[in-house]
Amino acid sequence: MSFFKRRRKLTKKEGKRSIPDGAWIKCNSCGEILYKKEVQNNLWVCTKCGYHFRISSKMYMSLLLDDGEFKKHDENLHTIDFLKFKDYREKIKKSIVKTDMNEAIVCGEGKINGREIEICFMDFGFIGGSMGSVVGEKVKRAIHRAKDNNLPLVIVNSSGGARMQEGILSLMQMAKTSAALNLLKTPYISILTNPTTAGVMASYASLGDVIIAEPGALLGFAGPRVIKQTIRQDLPPGFQRSEFMLKHGMIDIIVNRKDIKETVTKLLNLLGNNNVYQNS
Repeated sequence: MSFFKRRRKLTKKEGKRSIPDGAWIKCNSCGEILYKKEVQNNLWVCTKCGYHFRISSKMYMSLLLDDGEFKKHDENLHTIDFLKFKDYREKIKKSIVKTDMNEAIVCGEGKINGREIEICFMDFGFIGGSMGSVVGEKVKRAIHRAKDNNLPLVIVNSSGGARMQEGILSLMQMAKTSAALNLLKTPYISILTNPTTAGVMASYASLGDVIIAEPGALLGFAGPRVIKQTIRQDLPPGFQRSEFMLKHGMIDIIVNRKDIKETVTKLLNLLGNNNVYQNS
């Protein structure tokens, strides 16, 4: 005879603590397991180590622009598969669905703390933020609008570089955008996020009057692994990260995501409407 009433066994599902799928994420830097909602409320910055998670162009729009309002231009420009590159058309279609964008960049006019600007946002989610002929053309047109309307230009960069599926047509955009910037007489602020590399870094991303980078962003032309394999030497600690680039004079300032809008506002007020080189 048992003196204790046997309790019903808990099923494996009942015994587990109920945690919604996707409620936790792992930091790519410190490895800490983080509550996703807290990270989201912290502008997708790790609450433990300050690592900046990659965010979409739409998130940057809401972060930088007053009320997130943005007058887009050149939305009718679409990529053409000039070279009939294998699976390229399919990649474009998938990226359009994934990002709800026609290309890896969106450009137009908006306001930052009441200051009207020409601004572009790149999105790494669209074929790695790669620069093809349409991206280059949209950047060039944004530069000309800033020039014609006497507006400051801001570009938020996020890119793996030139788009290999377009071959030389992609590489030509480096020269085209750089030449267009040479005509600009209003301030140009370049914001580098993780990553900003290769053809984009070697052209308009590195030509700002002021170059801002987010903490820990990977910046440079070739990646560290490629460089190491080429020169067959170990690279310095933190090579090609924002902090390394600041120390070696390749960028002007590192700014936490929560401070980016206020920093851009202060810079625009300091630079005014005239390019710093205009009267030199």
